[in-house]
Amino acid sequence: MQFQQRETTSEWMVERGNPAKGFAQYAHLGAIDELMEKSPELRATIGTDYMVTPDITVSIPDDSAGLMGGAPWLHAAISCKWTIRSDRVQNIRHEFNGLIRHRRGRQPHLITVTAEPLPSRIVAIARGTGELDAVYHVAYDALDQAVRRVGNEKQLADWEECVNLRRILPYERLAETLIRW
Repeated sequence: MQFQQRETTSEWMVERGNPAKGFAQYAHLGAIDELMEKSPELRATIGTDYMVTPDITVSIPDDSAGLMGGAPWLHAAISCKWTIRSDRVQNIRHEFNGLIRHRRGRQPHLITVTAEPLPSRIVAIARGTGELDAVYHVAYDALDQAVRRVGNEKQLADWEECVNLRRILPYERLAETLIRW
């Protein structure tokens, strides 16, 4: 797939393992961490499930001096799953729900990148009520051909649901999506 060269006005920072509290929309979570460190009662009551650390983050610098302490804005949170185990699929939703619930400001683009070969597992994460924006597949064209050639009726139905609702997209479109988002 060929993409048109586009100019971006911001410098992007793409990193692994950055906790959400390091970004402008979630900077307030750092203060909660400090309070919880001092209080075992708070740790026991609140827990730590709000502390999300996406696999990959794409952020842009804060251009407005002093706002949110100059922390970069989280532009996209990417959950990378080579395969999607059926017993773990809800972890993605849980993490992204935390990012949705705890943000102050613009919501980042919430996506999953996978190489999962089974449409039934892909549809398990692609369906939903807004916990994630889309699933990007690293072998989209090959999987599309395989499902259409040798997939059973259920696999084809699951795949077509994801494709027709634009819940699964080729990985090659990810950069273009991030530019336009």
